[in-house]
Amino acid sequence: MDRHKSRYKIMTILYQVFLYRKNKIEVNLENIISSQLEEKNEFVESSVKGIIDNEDVLEEKANKYLNNWTLDRLGYTDQAIIKLGIYEILYTETEEKICINEAIELAKQYSDDDVVKMINGVLDKVYKEKNEE
Repeated sequence: MDRHKSRYKIMTILYQVFLYRKNKIEVNLENIISSQLEEKNEFVESSVKGIIDNEDVLEEKANKYLNNWTLDRLGYTDQAIIKLGIYEILYTETEEKICINEAIELAKQYSDDDVVKMINGVLDKVYKEKNEE
């Protein structure tokens, strides 16, 4: 499975996790991951776990750059895309521009134009902040 398809799977898994939480259904991350994958995928598994483990930091970063908005006001798909993008920028070796581009491509498929622009803006600011440090 290529990285683009893997990111789609990550987005789908995160969406399920967020929906389960909202409906107060116990989240068994291993079961959700395995139900979405036909074969083991280390990139998907480590990314999902990393996003969940660092969710507070990811949300703080997103909210810092969402102008007059908060992450919890966005749909679960949009939240998943933003968290994935920020996670990849901050915690992986993937080139930042690829992280942003991949998140934008997912957003173009699953979000409206305003949200695509919002995601692009947030990720660009996270990227710039990281490179200033």
